[in-house]
Amino acid sequence: MIHPKYSVVIPVYNRPHEVRDLLESLLMQTRKDFEIILVEDGSTVTCEDVVDSYSKKLPVRYYYKSNSGPGAARNFGFAHAKGEYFVIFDSDCILPPSYFEAVDQALKVERLDAWGGPDKAHDRFTAPQRAMAYTMSSFLTTGGIRGGKKHFGWFQPRSFNMGIARKVFEVTEGFRFDRFAEDIEFSIRMKKAGFRTGLISDAFVYHKRRANFYQFFKQVFNFGKGRALIGKVHPEEVRIAHWFPALFTLGSIILPLLYFVNGLLFNIALASFVLYLLLIFFHSLVVNRHPGVAGLSIISALFQLWGYGLGFLKDKVPRGR
Repeated sequence: MIHPKYSVVIPVYNRPHEVRDLLESLLMQTRKDFEIILVEDGSTVTCEDVVDSYSKKLPVRYYYKSNSGPGAARNFGFAHAKGEYFVIFDSDCILPPSYFEAVDQALKVERLDAWGGPDKAHDRFTAPQRAMAYTMSSFLTTGGIRGGKKHFGWFQPRSFNMGIARKVFEVTEGFRFDRFAEDIEFSIRMKKAGFRTGLISDAFVYHKRRANFYQFFKQVFNFGKGRALIGKVHPEEVRIAHWFPALFTLGSIILPLLYFVNGLLFNIALASFVLYLLLIFFHSLVVNRHPGVAGLSIISALFQLWGYGLGFLKDKVPRGR
């Protein structure tokens, strides 16, 4: 294939087993007009052997470079891409066989310069991973911030599942942040440059997230830091909704103190807190149809909001000299 329509760029850091699952799902695609560029970003445990095992089945090229973060690694991949569109996935994603079919159909209708797609939990995922996938996409937590087809505003593609036309890279020069909200910052500059972005609902991926809640907390803590960094570069892009996790975190800290200050306020606050968690439980139960996952969704939501909130406050609150 001399000129593929799509160039798939995958940055990876010490995750060979995840790469195997992703490459296997790319092998199963109903459309084959793509190339794969895998950028090993300074890993100590590389996936070169995994890539070699697929080299006769898929048009995949492997590059190893010193560690510079996912943003710079994706730009490296873009510079070596031959396609008309550049598509990026996180290494912990698995694609349904119809992913590129869905993108191709949408591009014929929508004429998008850039797109993103949803993430879902695969039936093979563990219960905690399914709970994390739910809370990361739920409108009850932070899932609604990125927008959608019915969102008041515009859609911000995220780097676990993002596609851009070649001309977008040529105009914007790709990612500016090496890590932490690099995809959000890139999306903002795409909007300011006048490019048309949108959500392709059928172009979803199965996103594993993290293996346990401790790793998940660290991940969302960095998300919070990233949103604060966005505020320093694009202050108009930090809105009330982005403060919600921080306010929830502060409220969780203040809640026990209210017991000693005002009993009525404590009871109202506690009831509101419990009601909110029950809403998460029952909504997750409807979505996942699994009581265990619904229960873990409460834990996942708490880790997500506290992690994001603390990360946001860490970099948002001014420090004294």
